[in-house]
Amino acid sequence: MSPQAPSPRRAAREAPAGPEPQPGDGSGRVRLRFLPEGGDFRVPSGTPVFDAASWNGIAIDSTCGGYGTCKKCKVRIVSGDVPVGAIDPRAFSAAELADGWRLACRAAARSDLVVEVPPLETRPKAALVGVGRHVILRPAVQKRHLVLEEPSMEDQRSDLQRVLDGIEDLEPAPSVELLRSLGGVLRSSGFDVTAVVVDEELLDLEPGDTTARRYAIAFDLGTTTVVATLLDLDSGQPLAVRSMLNRQQPYGADVITRISAVMMDDGALAALRARAHETVSTLTAEVCEEAGVAPGEVYEITVCGNVTMMQLALGIDPEPLSMAPFVVSTHTFGDVRAIEFGVEVHPRAPAFVFPSLGAYVGGDIVAGMLATGLTRDRRLRLFIDVGTNSEIALGSSDAVLATAAPAGPAFEAAQIKCGMRAADGAIEGLKIDGDTLALEVIGDLEPVGMCGSGLVDAVAELVHCGLLDHSGRFLAEEDAARSHPGLADRFTTIGKERVFVLHWRGGDPAESVFLSQRDVRELQFAKASISTGWQILLSELGVTADEITQVLLAGSFGAFLTPLSAVRIGLVPKLALPRIVSAGNVAGEGAKIAALSARERAEAHAILQEVRYVELSGRADFNDLFIDQLAFPG
Repeated sequence: MSPQAPSPRRAAREAPAGPEPQPGDGSGRVRLRFLPEGGDFRVPSGTPVFDAASWNGIAIDSTCGGYGTCKKCKVRIVSGDVPVGAIDPRAFSAAELADGWRLACRAAARSDLVVEVPPLETRPKAALVGVGRHVILRPAVQKRHLVLEEPSMEDQRSDLQRVLDGIEDLEPAPSVELLRSLGGVLRSSGFDVTAVVVDEELLDLEPGDTTARRYAIAFDLGTTTVVATLLDLDSGQPLAVRSMLNRQQPYGADVITRISAVMMDDGALAALRARAHETVSTLTAEVCEEAGVAPGEVYEITVCGNVTMMQLALGIDPEPLSMAPFVVSTHTFGDVRAIEFGVEVHPRAPAFVFPSLGAYVGGDIVAGMLATGLTRDRRLRLFIDVGTNSEIALGSSDAVLATAAPAGPAFEAAQIKCGMRAADGAIEGLKIDGDTLALEVIGDLEPVGMCGSGLVDAVAELVHCGLLDHSGRFLAEEDAARSHPGLADRFTTIGKERVFVLHWRGGDPAESVFLSQRDVRELQFAKASISTGWQILLSELGVTADEITQVLLAGSFGAFLTPLSAVRIGLVPKLALPRIVSAGNVAGEGAKIAALSARERAEAHAILQEVRYVELSGRADFNDLFIDQLAFPG
C-alpha cells in the first residue's frame, strides 16, 4: 500500500515558496520601531519586516501578499542594518538602496531596526454609485408606535402578549435577549413604546415614539475596496456613503493570494477575518457620524461580495474554492447577525447576505443583476464586472448565462511596472493626437504611476495610432521615427526591455512613468480571458455579438474605463459606443435595493434558479479561443 498523500493544506505549507531571507534561529528577539505610526514591537530574529508589520497591524502596501513578486512593499531602514537582497536592485535605484530602501517581504530583521513605512492610500478612487432602478419602498425593518393599557387584576396578559396584541398587522416572534429587557422598558416608559420588527422577529422595544428613525447600512465588500451606504428606511434616501481600501490588502491583491495565505498559515484566516471586520467597523462609524445616526438605530445590514470575501469575513475556510471542483461552503446564508461581520450597530440586527451562483460568481454579481434587472429585461445585454476575477453574464428575460474569467491583476495595475491604485498621482486616462500625448492624472498632480484605466487607455491609444501592432509588439524604432517623429523619442530600453515613456521624471527612464512590453502582455492576457468568456457565452446562448443591445461595464474599474478604449483593445464586442455603459458600482446598488425592499430579496434568490453557470476551466475550446483573442482587433 502506498503511503497516504499529504493534504493540500499541509502540502502547501511544506512546499518551498521561492528564495526567502535566511531565517534566524528564533532563539533571540529583536525590536522593530515603525515610523511614522510609532509602533514598537519585539519579534523573533530573522522575521521579515513585512510579516512583523502585518502581525502588529501596520499596513504595508502589497499586492502579492509578501511573496516578492509585486515589488510594492517598499520601506526605508532608518536605523539598523539590512543587507541588499537579490530582488531589491530590481525595485530600487542605487541611490535609493544607499538611502536604506528595501522590500519589506525580503528584509529579514536580525537586529534592532527603525523602519519608515510610506503611508498606504486607504481611500482609492472608487465608484460609490451605479446603474440601478426605482423600487417600491417596503423595507424589512418596520416600526409600530404602541400606547398600551397597563396590567391590572382584570387584565393579566403577559408583557409579550400585550405588545403582540398591540401590533395588529404583524406577527413577530421575540428573542430571549429581548424578553430580558421587555418588562423593564414597558414600565419605565409608562407603556408608551415603539416596537421594532425585522422580518418576523420582534427585534426591540423602545421608549416613546421613534417611528421616524429607522436605518440600515448596505455594504459592498470588495476584494480591493469596501463601500458602505447608510439608508433612511423612512424615506428611502441615502444619508451617507463612504469607501476605503479593504484592510486585507497586505495578504494579497486578489482572492487566490488570500486563500493561499490561509493555506500557508494557521493564523491567517482569523487575521483576515479581523481585518475585514476592522474595515466595515470603521466605515460604519464614519457613515453614522456623518449622518448623525446612533449605531443602535441601524437595525439591519445587507452585504454583497464575492464568495471568498464572504467566507473570509465570516471565518469560513476558503481552501476548497481554490481547487477543482471549486466547492463553496453554501450558496445561501440563513440567520446571520450583523455582528458576525464585525458591524457594531443594534446588537441583534440581522444581516441579509446575497446568495452566490458559483465559487467565482458571487453575491456581488447577483446584486448587480438585481440592480440592472438583467433577468427581467427583454433586451439581450452583456454584463462584465472587470477585475482580477472578472464575472460575465449574458442574456435577457428569456435566459441568462454567467461565468467567471480569471483575468489576473492587470486591471488593478498589480504586476504592472509603474502600476498603482487609483489614487492621487495616478494616470487614469491618456489621449494621443498626432504627435501630442495628453495625460489625465488623479488630483491634477505630477504623475507617479498609472492605474488600471490609464493602462487600458495607454495601450488602446498606442494600438490606434500604430505604435503598437495588433500582436502587441512595440513598433520598431526606425518605423516609429518615420510615422510619429514627435513620439519616437519616448521609446527607450530599461535593462533589456523596450518601454514607452508616458511621463519623464528627469533623464533616467527607470525613474519615469512608463509602459513596458511586459505590461502590454499582461493586459493582453487579461483582456483575452474576458473576451474568451463572453465569446463562449454567445456560443452557448446561440446568439451573435451584433445582437447585443447593451454592454454594462460594472465595478469601480468599469466605472472609469473608457468605452472606446475597451472596444479598441477587444475587451468588449465592437458595438456603437452609446451601447457601452459604464455601470459603476451596481453591486452596491443591489445591496441598497435589498435594504429598501424585502420583496426584492426574493428576486435575488430567484436569480439562482434563472441563471445557468458555465464553468470555463476544463473546456476543450477555451485554449484555442483564448489564443485567438490575444491579438488586438484590426
